[in-house]
Amino acid sequence: MRASVAAAATGILLTLLGGCGASGGEDGSAGAGPTPHGHVEGAEETAEPQWRLILADAQGGRIHSLDPATGKSVPVGEAAGLTAMRTDGRHAYLTTGDAQRVIDTGVWTVDHGDHVHYYRAPARTVGDLPAAGTPEVAGDLAVTTLAAGGTARVLDRKALDDGKIQEPARVEATVAVPYAGHLLAASDGTGHVAVHDRKGHRISQLPESCPEPRGQAITRRGAVLGCSDGALLVTGEDGRFAAEKIPYPGEVPAEERALEFRHRPGSNVLAATAGDKGAWVLDIAARTWNRVGGSVPAVAVSAAGEDSPVLLLGRDGVLRSYDPGTGKQEADTKLLKDTGSPKDTGGTRPSPVIQVDTMRAYVNDPAGNAVHEIDYNDDLRLARSFKLPFAPAHMVETGW
Repeated sequence: MRASVAAAATGILLTLLGGCGASGGEDGSAGAGPTPHGHVEGAEETAEPQWRLILADAQGGRIHSLDPATGKSVPVGEAAGLTAMRTDGRHAYLTTGDAQRVIDTGVWTVDHGDHVHYYRAPARTVGDLPAAGTPEVAGDLAVTTLAAGGTARVLDRKALDDGKIQEPARVEATVAVPYAGHLLAASDGTGHVAVHDRKGHRISQLPESCPEPRGQAITRRGAVLGCSDGALLVTGEDGRFAAEKIPYPGEVPAEERALEFRHRPGSNVLAATAGDKGAWVLDIAARTWNRVGGSVPAVAVSAAGEDSPVLLLGRDGVLRSYDPGTGKQEADTKLLKDTGSPKDTGGTRPSPVIQVDTMRAYVNDPAGNAVHEIDYNDDLRLARSFKLPFAPAHMVETGW
Protein backbone atom coordinates (compact mmCIF):
# COMPACT_ATOMS: atom_id res chain seq x y z
CA MET A 1 0.00 0.00 0.00
CA ARG A 2 2.76 2.41 0.95
CA ALA A 3 4.70 1.71 -2.23
CA SER A 4 1.68 2.26 -4.48
CA VAL A 5 0.76 5.55 -2.78
CA ALA A 6 4.36 6.75 -2.97
CA ALA A 7 4.59 5.79 -6.63
CA ALA A 8 1.40 7.65 -7.45
CA ALA A 9 2.58 10.71 -5.54
CA THR A 10 5.91 10.59 -7.34
CA GLY A 11 4.21 10.42 -10.73
CA ILE A 12 2.04 13.42 -9.93
CA LEU A 13 5.05 15.35 -8.63
CA LEU A 14 7.15 14.61 -11.72
CA THR A 15 4.31 15.81 -13.92
CA LEU A 16 4.07 19.02 -11.92
CA LEU A 17 7.81 19.52 -11.97
CA GLY A 18 7.84 18.95 -15.69
CA GLY A 19 5.22 21.64 -16.21
CA CYS A 20 7.04 23.88 -13.77
CA GLY A 21 10.40 23.48 -15.50
CA ALA A 22 8.95 24.17 -18.94
CA SER A 23 8.65 27.86 -18.14
CA GLY A 24 12.40 28.26 -17.87
CA GLY A 25 13.79 30.48 -15.09
CA GLU A 26 12.23 31.94 -11.94
CA ASP A 27 10.90 34.88 -13.93
CA GLY A 28 8.89 32.54 -16.13
CA SER A 29 10.77 33.46 -19.32
CA ALA A 30 11.74 30.66 -21.69
CA GLY A 31 15.44 29.91 -21.58
CA ALA A 32 16.12 32.36 -18.74
CA GLY A 33 19.15 30.31 -17.69
CA PRO A 34 20.28 26.90 -16.55
CA THR A 35 18.99 27.31 -12.98
CA PRO A 36 15.78 25.27 -12.65
CA HIS A 37 12.66 26.69 -11.04
CA GLY A 38 12.71 26.17 -7.27
CA HIS A 39 16.48 25.60 -7.15
CA VAL A 40 18.05 25.93 -3.71
CA GLU A 41 21.80 26.37 -3.54
CA GLY A 42 23.55 23.54 -1.69
CA ALA A 43 20.46 21.32 -1.48
CA GLU A 44 19.33 18.28 -3.43
CA GLU A 45 15.80 18.29 -4.82
CA THR A 46 13.99 14.98 -4.52
CA ALA A 47 10.83 13.43 -5.94
CA GLU A 48 9.37 12.50 -2.54
CA PRO A 49 8.98 14.09 0.90
CA GLN A 50 12.09 13.68 3.04
CA TRP A 51 10.60 12.92 6.44
CA ARG A 52 13.02 12.74 9.36
CA LEU A 53 12.36 11.88 12.99
CA ILE A 54 14.53 14.07 15.20
CA LEU A 55 15.16 12.23 18.45
CA ALA A 56 16.86 13.30 21.65
CA ASP A 57 18.23 11.47 24.67
CA ALA A 58 17.11 13.35 27.76
CA GLN A 59 20.20 12.36 29.74
CA GLY A 60 23.04 13.61 27.56
CA GLY A 61 21.00 15.64 25.09
CA ARG A 62 22.36 13.74 22.09
CA ILE A 63 20.33 14.52 18.97
CA HIS A 64 19.82 11.95 16.21
CA SER A 65 18.04 12.06 12.86
CA LEU A 66 16.17 8.89 11.89
CA ASP A 67 15.25 8.35 8.24
CA PRO A 68 12.10 6.17 8.22
CA ALA A 69 12.75 5.17 4.60
CA THR A 70 16.03 3.45 5.52
CA GLY A 71 15.62 2.90 9.25
CA LYS A 72 19.05 4.44 9.84
CA SER A 73 19.79 7.13 12.41
CA VAL A 74 22.74 9.51 12.46
CA PRO A 75 23.92 12.03 15.11
CA VAL A 76 23.19 15.65 14.22
CA GLY A 77 24.13 17.54 17.40
CA GLU A 78 23.69 17.71 21.14
CA ALA A 79 22.05 19.88 23.76
CA ALA A 80 22.90 19.01 27.36
CA GLY A 81 20.08 19.56 29.82
CA LEU A 82 17.41 19.26 27.13
CA THR A 83 13.86 19.62 28.44
CA ALA A 84 11.74 20.08 25.31
CA MET A 85 11.90 20.07 21.52
CA ARG A 86 9.73 21.82 18.91
CA THR A 87 9.92 22.33 15.13
CA ASP A 88 8.80 24.66 12.35
CA GLY A 89 8.99 21.86 9.78
CA ARG A 90 12.70 22.22 9.00
CA HIS A 91 14.47 23.46 12.12
CA ALA A 92 14.38 21.84 15.55
CA TYR A 93 14.29 24.13 18.59
CA LEU A 94 15.84 22.51 21.65
CA THR A 95 15.05 24.01 25.06
CA THR A 96 17.75 23.67 27.72
CA GLY A 97 18.12 25.36 31.08
CA ASP A 98 19.43 28.65 29.74
CA ALA A 99 19.31 28.48 25.96
CA GLN A 100 17.26 27.64 22.90
CA ARG A 101 19.45 25.67 20.49
CA VAL A 102 18.50 25.73 16.82
CA ILE A 103 19.36 22.79 14.57
CA ASP A 104 18.76 22.79 10.82
CA THR A 105 17.61 19.20 10.23
CA GLY A 106 18.32 19.48 6.50
CA VAL A 107 14.93 18.42 5.12
CA TRP A 108 12.03 20.62 4.07
CA THR A 109 9.15 21.20 1.64
CA VAL A 110 8.31 24.26 -0.47
CA ASP A 111 4.64 24.39 -1.44
CA HIS A 112 3.90 26.62 -4.44
CA GLY A 113 0.19 25.82 -4.35
CA ASP A 114 -0.09 24.01 -7.69
CA HIS A 115 3.10 21.99 -7.14
CA VAL A 116 5.55 21.09 -4.39
CA HIS A 117 9.34 20.89 -4.10
CA TYR A 118 11.12 18.56 -1.65
CA TYR A 119 14.70 19.15 -0.51
CA ARG A 120 17.45 17.63 1.59
CA ALA A 121 20.84 18.94 2.70
CA PRO A 122 23.32 18.14 5.49
CA ALA A 123 22.01 18.79 9.01
CA ARG A 124 23.87 21.35 11.14
CA THR A 125 23.66 23.35 14.34
CA VAL A 126 22.68 26.95 13.61
CA GLY A 127 23.25 28.51 17.03
CA ASP A 128 21.75 29.41 20.41
CA LEU A 129 19.26 31.95 21.75
CA PRO A 130 18.68 32.88 25.39
CA ALA A 131 15.81 30.74 26.69
CA ALA A 132 12.61 32.06 28.24
CA GLY A 133 10.85 28.76 28.76
CA THR A 134 9.52 26.22 26.28
CA PRO A 135 8.23 28.18 23.29
CA GLU A 136 5.22 27.66 21.07
CA VAL A 137 6.74 27.47 17.59
CA ALA A 138 5.07 28.34 14.30
CA GLY A 139 6.60 29.16 10.94
CA ASP A 140 6.22 29.76 7.24
CA LEU A 141 8.77 30.29 4.47
CA ALA A 142 9.54 33.85 5.64
CA VAL A 143 9.65 33.78 9.45
CA THR A 144 9.38 31.54 12.49
CA THR A 145 7.90 32.71 15.78
CA LEU A 146 8.95 31.44 19.21
CA ALA A 147 6.45 32.54 21.84
CA ALA A 148 7.33 32.11 25.53
CA GLY A 149 7.13 34.20 28.66
CA GLY A 150 4.73 36.72 27.11
CA THR A 151 7.05 37.59 24.21
CA ALA A 152 7.23 36.22 20.69
CA ARG A 153 10.62 36.33 18.97
CA VAL A 154 10.46 36.58 15.20
CA LEU A 155 13.29 34.80 13.40
CA ASP A 156 14.16 35.36 9.75
CA ARG A 157 13.78 32.03 7.92
CA LYS A 158 16.13 32.84 5.06
CA ALA A 159 18.86 33.63 7.56
CA LEU A 160 18.13 30.40 9.44
CA ASP A 161 18.29 28.47 6.18
CA ASP A 162 21.70 30.07 5.57
CA GLY A 163 22.93 29.03 9.03
CA LYS A 164 22.49 32.35 10.84
CA ILE A 165 20.13 33.59 13.54
CA GLN A 166 18.59 37.00 12.83
CA GLU A 167 15.75 38.40 14.92
CA PRO A 168 14.08 41.25 13.02
CA ALA A 169 11.29 41.73 15.55
CA ARG A 170 9.75 40.91 18.90
CA VAL A 171 6.09 41.31 19.75
CA GLU A 172 4.13 41.03 22.97
CA ALA A 173 2.28 37.73 22.71
CA THR A 174 1.40 34.54 24.53
CA VAL A 175 0.69 32.89 21.17
CA ALA A 176 1.98 34.14 17.82
CA VAL A 177 1.38 32.79 14.32
CA PRO A 178 2.90 33.86 10.99
CA TYR A 179 0.01 33.96 8.55
CA ALA A 180 -0.83 35.56 5.19
CA GLY A 181 2.30 37.72 5.16
CA HIS A 182 1.65 39.06 8.67
CA LEU A 183 1.88 38.05 12.34
CA LEU A 184 -1.10 37.24 14.53
CA ALA A 185 -0.33 37.92 18.20
CA ALA A 186 -2.66 37.00 21.06
CA SER A 187 -1.88 37.98 24.65
CA ASP A 188 -3.11 37.12 28.12
CA GLY A 189 -4.90 39.86 30.00
CA THR A 190 -6.65 41.74 27.21
CA GLY A 191 -7.53 38.73 25.07
CA HIS A 192 -7.08 40.91 21.99
CA VAL A 193 -5.52 39.53 18.81
CA ALA A 194 -3.29 42.04 17.07
CA VAL A 195 -2.13 41.95 13.46
CA HIS A 196 1.51 42.96 12.93
CA ASP A 197 3.68 43.22 9.87
CA ARG A 198 6.77 41.02 9.64
CA LYS A 199 8.89 43.78 11.22
CA GLY A 200 6.71 43.73 14.32
CA HIS A 201 4.74 46.94 13.66
CA ARG A 202 1.16 46.72 14.88
CA ILE A 203 -1.32 47.29 12.04
CA SER A 204 -4.74 46.44 13.40
CA GLN A 205 -6.73 44.43 15.90
CA LEU A 206 -9.20 41.64 15.13
CA PRO A 207 -12.80 42.26 16.23
CA GLU A 208 -13.06 38.84 17.90
CA SER A 209 -11.21 38.27 21.19
CA CYS A 210 -9.30 35.18 22.32
CA PRO A 211 -9.24 35.05 26.14
CA GLU A 212 -6.38 33.10 27.74
CA PRO A 213 -4.77 32.05 24.44
CA ARG A 214 -3.04 28.67 24.44
CA GLY A 215 -2.12 26.59 21.42
CA GLN A 216 -2.08 27.36 17.72
CA ALA A 217 -2.13 25.69 14.32
CA ILE A 218 -1.83 26.67 10.68
CA THR A 219 -4.22 24.89 8.33
CA ARG A 220 -5.20 25.26 4.68
CA ARG A 221 -8.39 26.98 5.82
CA GLY A 222 -6.72 29.53 8.08
CA ALA A 223 -4.81 30.04 11.31
CA VAL A 224 -6.24 28.67 14.55
CA LEU A 225 -5.72 30.07 18.04
CA GLY A 226 -6.87 28.16 21.13
CA CYS A 227 -8.93 30.24 23.57
CA SER A 228 -10.61 29.54 26.91
CA ASP A 229 -14.02 29.70 25.20
CA GLY A 230 -13.12 27.65 22.11
CA ALA A 231 -10.97 28.37 19.08
CA LEU A 232 -10.52 31.44 16.90
CA LEU A 233 -10.23 30.79 13.16
CA VAL A 234 -8.50 33.62 11.30
CA THR A 235 -8.54 33.97 7.54
CA GLY A 236 -6.81 36.64 5.51
CA GLU A 237 -5.91 37.82 2.05
CA ASP A 238 -4.25 40.98 0.70
CA GLY A 239 -3.81 42.39 4.19
CA ARG A 240 -7.48 42.01 5.19
CA PHE A 241 -8.35 39.60 8.00
CA ALA A 242 -11.53 38.06 9.35
CA ALA A 243 -12.00 36.08 12.55
CA GLU A 244 -14.63 33.52 13.52
CA LYS A 245 -15.05 31.93 16.94
CA ILE A 246 -15.68 28.18 17.07
CA PRO A 247 -17.06 27.84 20.61
CA TYR A 248 -16.81 24.77 22.77
CA PRO A 249 -20.04 22.71 22.88
CA GLY A 250 -21.04 23.86 26.35
CA GLU A 251 -19.13 24.73 29.52
CA VAL A 252 -15.63 23.23 29.69
CA PRO A 253 -13.63 23.11 32.96
CA ALA A 254 -10.22 24.75 32.77
CA GLU A 255 -8.47 21.41 33.33
CA GLU A 256 -10.21 19.93 30.26
CA ARG A 257 -9.66 22.66 27.69
CA ALA A 258 -7.42 22.19 24.64
CA LEU A 259 -3.97 23.65 25.30
CA GLU A 260 -1.86 22.30 22.43
CA PHE A 261 -3.09 21.22 19.00
CA ARG A 262 -1.52 18.25 17.22
CA HIS A 263 -2.23 17.27 13.62
CA ARG A 264 -0.79 16.23 10.31
CA PRO A 265 0.85 19.42 9.00
CA GLY A 266 -1.53 21.45 6.85
CA SER A 267 -4.61 19.32 7.52
CA ASN A 268 -7.89 20.79 8.73
CA VAL A 269 -8.61 18.40 11.61
CA LEU A 270 -6.87 19.12 14.92
CA ALA A 271 -6.60 17.11 18.13
CA ALA A 272 -5.76 18.08 21.70
CA THR A 273 -5.79 16.29 25.02
CA ALA A 274 -8.77 17.05 27.26
CA GLY A 275 -7.07 16.69 30.61
CA ASP A 276 -7.68 13.17 31.90
CA LYS A 277 -10.87 12.76 29.87
CA GLY A 278 -9.94 11.75 26.35
CA ALA A 279 -9.28 14.21 23.55
CA TRP A 280 -10.82 17.08 21.67
CA VAL A 281 -11.22 16.96 17.90
CA LEU A 282 -11.60 20.29 16.12
CA ASP A 283 -12.85 20.06 12.52
CA ILE A 284 -12.07 23.40 10.90
CA ALA A 285 -14.12 22.73 7.75
CA ALA A 286 -17.23 21.80 9.74
CA ARG A 287 -16.57 24.39 12.48
CA THR A 288 -17.25 21.78 15.16
CA TRP A 289 -15.67 20.30 18.28
CA ASN A 290 -16.06 16.65 19.22
CA ARG A 291 -14.87 14.52 22.15
CA VAL A 292 -13.32 11.07 21.74
CA GLY A 293 -12.05 8.53 24.27
CA GLY A 294 -13.85 10.24 27.14
CA SER A 295 -12.85 7.64 29.74
CA VAL A 296 -9.21 7.39 28.66
CA PRO A 297 -6.51 9.58 30.28
CA ALA A 298 -4.54 10.66 27.20
CA VAL A 299 -0.76 10.93 27.18
CA ALA A 300 -0.54 11.97 23.51
CA VAL A 301 -2.95 12.63 20.65
CA SER A 302 -2.83 13.63 16.99
CA ALA A 303 -5.18 13.88 14.03
CA ALA A 304 -4.31 12.32 10.69
CA GLY A 305 -6.58 14.56 8.60
CA GLU A 306 -9.95 14.56 6.88
CA ASP A 307 -11.51 11.10 6.56
CA SER A 308 -8.65 9.71 8.67
CA PRO A 309 -8.58 8.61 12.29
CA VAL A 310 -7.68 10.53 15.41
CA LEU A 311 -4.98 8.75 17.42
CA LEU A 312 -4.87 8.66 21.22
CA LEU A 313 -2.13 7.09 23.33
CA GLY A 314 -3.48 6.30 26.79
CA ARG A 315 -1.66 6.21 30.08
CA ASP A 316 -2.05 2.43 29.90
CA GLY A 317 0.25 2.33 26.86
CA VAL A 318 -2.59 1.42 24.47
CA LEU A 319 -2.84 3.30 21.18
CA ARG A 320 -6.43 3.84 20.05
CA SER A 321 -7.96 5.26 16.89
CA TYR A 322 -11.30 7.05 16.63
CA ASP A 323 -13.58 8.29 13.89
CA PRO A 324 -13.20 12.09 14.15
CA GLY A 325 -16.86 12.72 13.33
CA THR A 326 -18.72 10.10 15.35
CA GLY A 327 -16.15 9.57 18.10
CA LYS A 328 -16.48 5.79 17.68
CA GLN A 329 -13.36 3.79 18.53
CA GLU A 330 -12.12 1.92 15.47
CA ALA A 331 -9.03 0.03 16.64
CA ASP A 332 -6.55 -0.36 19.49
CA THR A 333 -3.17 -1.94 20.08
CA LYS A 334 -0.97 -2.31 23.16
CA LEU A 335 2.12 -0.38 22.17
CA LEU A 336 4.06 0.74 25.26
CA LYS A 337 4.40 -0.24 28.86
CA ASP A 338 2.24 1.72 31.26
CA THR A 339 3.40 5.30 30.63
CA GLY A 340 2.24 6.58 34.01
CA SER A 341 1.56 10.26 34.47
CA PRO A 342 3.99 13.18 34.29
CA LYS A 343 2.59 14.18 37.68
CA ASP A 344 3.98 10.94 39.12
CA THR A 345 7.53 12.20 38.56
CA GLY A 346 6.92 15.86 39.26
CA GLY A 347 6.66 16.63 35.56
CA THR A 348 10.32 15.71 34.99
CA ARG A 349 9.71 12.69 32.77
CA PRO A 350 8.87 13.59 29.14
CA SER A 351 5.76 11.92 27.80
CA PRO A 352 5.74 10.05 24.48
CA VAL A 353 4.34 11.92 21.49
CA ILE A 354 2.58 10.95 18.26
CA GLN A 355 3.90 12.35 14.98
CA VAL A 356 1.73 11.92 11.89
CA ASP A 357 2.53 12.34 8.20
CA THR A 358 0.67 11.38 5.04
CA MET A 359 1.76 7.74 5.25
CA ARG A 360 2.41 6.69 8.83
CA ALA A 361 2.28 7.67 12.49
CA TYR A 362 5.29 7.41 14.81
CA VAL A 363 5.34 6.97 18.58
CA ASN A 364 8.55 7.27 20.57
CA ASP A 365 9.14 4.64 23.26
CA PRO A 366 11.76 5.88 25.74
CA ALA A 367 11.42 2.82 28.01
CA GLY A 368 11.93 0.45 25.07
CA ASN A 369 14.70 2.42 23.31
CA ALA A 370 12.60 2.43 20.16
CA VAL A 371 10.31 4.32 17.81
CA HIS A 372 7.22 2.50 16.55
CA GLU A 373 5.84 3.06 13.05
CA ILE A 374 2.06 2.66 12.78
CA ASP A 375 -0.13 2.26 9.69
CA TYR A 376 -3.07 4.26 10.96
CA ASN A 377 -5.23 3.33 7.95
CA ASP A 378 -4.83 -0.42 8.62
CA ASP A 379 -6.30 -0.87 12.10
CA LEU A 380 -3.17 0.55 13.77
CA ARG A 381 -0.96 -2.16 12.35
CA LEU A 382 2.58 -2.04 13.75
CA ALA A 383 4.55 -1.68 10.53
CA ARG A 384 8.04 -1.50 12.05
CA SER A 385 9.88 -0.78 15.28
CA PHE A 386 13.17 1.06 15.02
CA LYS A 387 15.52 -0.08 17.79
CA LEU A 388 17.90 2.60 19.05
CA PRO A 389 21.05 2.65 21.22
CA PHE A 390 19.51 5.35 23.44
CA ALA A 391 16.18 6.33 25.00
CA PRO A 392 14.29 8.68 22.62
CA ALA A 393 12.75 10.93 25.26
CA HIS A 394 11.90 13.71 22.78
CA MET A 395 10.76 13.51 19.17
CA VAL A 396 9.60 15.79 16.36
CA GLU A 397 9.14 15.07 12.68
CA THR A 398 10.60 17.42 10.06
CA GLY A 399 10.53 17.61 6.28
CA TRP A 400 7.15 19.33 5.90
